[in-house]
Amino acid sequence: MHNRSIAYSSLGAAVILLLILIVAVGVPSTGNAEVPSETAGPGLQVANNTADSLILPGKLGILVDKTPRGIEKGMIDPDAEKGFAGIPGAPLINYFTAFLWAVWIGWIFSTVGAFGGIMAGVGHLTILGLGAYAGSFRITNPELNAFLTDTIRASNQYLVGLAAFISTVNFYRAKRIVLPLGLALGAGSVAGGVLIPLLTAGKIQLGEYLGYFGLTVLVIGGFIYYSTTRKGLDSKKKAGEATESFKRMLEEKRPLSSGVEGISFGLTAASFSFYGTEYRFNPLLAFAGGLLIAALSSFIGIGGGFLYVPFLTMVVGLPMLIVAGTSALAVLLGMVTSIFSFVVLKETFISWDLVGVEMAGVCIGAMVGPKTQKYIPEVWLKRLFVLLSVYVGLRYFSKGFFGHSWLPPY
Repeated sequence: MHNRSIAYSSLGAAVILLLILIVAVGVPSTGNAEVPSETAGPGLQVANNTADSLILPGKLGILVDKTPRGIEKGMIDPDAEKGFAGIPGAPLINYFTAFLWAVWIGWIFSTVGAFGGIMAGVGHLTILGLGAYAGSFRITNPELNAFLTDTIRASNQYLVGLAAFISTVNFYRAKRIVLPLGLALGAGSVAGGVLIPLLTAGKIQLGEYLGYFGLTVLVIGGFIYYSTTRKGLDSKKKAGEATESFKRMLEEKRPLSSGVEGISFGLTAASFSFYGTEYRFNPLLAFAGGLLIAALSSFIGIGGGFLYVPFLTMVVGLPMLIVAGTSALAVLLGMVTSIFSFVVLKETFISWDLVGVEMAGVCIGAMVGPKTQKYIPEVWLKRLFVLLSVYVGLRYFSKGFFGHSWLPPY
């Protein structure tokens, strides 16, 4: 156990150092020097009228200067009040609203082990109005549309990554993480987290993003709904044994000294026990699952917990009490990798004042979540997941693929 603690502390230290590196390298210069046109690169030409240059940092400044000036939709009005990212006419960010929404993100992620990333996407796209703003450049400057879409994707991942880190620490202390399983999933997620940003950054328009965002959420909602039906429940009777044992110990006020124990790990077979129930899994299957899940979640920019939960409960057969923690570890590894790819390798813009406020809110929500999860029936957690999936999925699916939302807000 002592060796495991040392290994885990080293892993946590490495993750923190990598996050610091990402921030240090990724923070754009805020100086007022004009970006010379020769730094724009292929296809990125700075506007000829240098008097209209807004002198914003990096690729963002290049793309904004390239956008037509005016007061119409999809144009930049230099005389308008500066909003998000210092762009005149961009949405004005209400930081108190962003903070409260981030608390909700941290709570729901750490409670159900999923959907926090989806809620981060909803916050940036709708609550803060960045989706409509990015979409306004579909005709006037598709490159700025795609660039701001990448900003939304990467910003989501910062919040999910922080929530995953906090949840991982909390669940590990409570002995509710299957460390070898989480690392096997995480190894696959690292591969997916590198590949997708390199292939898609700067190429995804907001409308496409919204449509696939909604479609993915609907599909996952369907899986979760199936898991609450009689047939789905019958297929997971064993997964409920540990949950019932845990509840009995709470009711009898017995000390919760046990947890994930007796880990045996091999390349193709591994096992562990949790409150007296033995579970087995295939690490290679976990790696493959992590790779596919990370590829899809990195593309959407919302983490991966929403896919790890059904994978771990329905394919691996784990109880929800250890699914949240194990998926958090896998999400953490995938998010750190994906963030690095977006921000450092692809120079995606991040609004650090906004992300900083949101990360403070996520910290609060993520610390509260694990303390409340054990008092909420698992079936209600899943039903909450299904309801949110239907609403969020239908709304963004229709907005992205049909041009208007079928559900409010329209």
